[in-house]
Amino acid sequence: MKTVVSVIGKDAVGIIAKVSNICSECNANILDITQSVLQDMFVMVMLTEIKELNCTFAEFSDKMKALGKENNLDIRVMHEDIFNSMHRI
Repeated sequence: MKTVVSVIGKDAVGIIAKVSNICSECNANILDITQSVLQDMFVMVMLTEIKELNCTFAEFSDKMKALGKENNLDIRVMHEDIFNSMHRI
């Protein structure tokens, strides 16, 4: 199973490293990542494989949300099934 992790907020040094660190701690494999800085806004979308998570999906998501709160970022983790359902015609 996969997740889509989105990160939006004011650009700062270390955002990718902090999000990647949580992925590493939870054993989520980063499959693909794209990021841009639009003026001073940081935008990133990351695709992760979570079949080997060492915590629950909810704990993984909560850790990302907490990181976002600590760093004034909007971090959302969406399960692949929900993402696909939202974008199906």
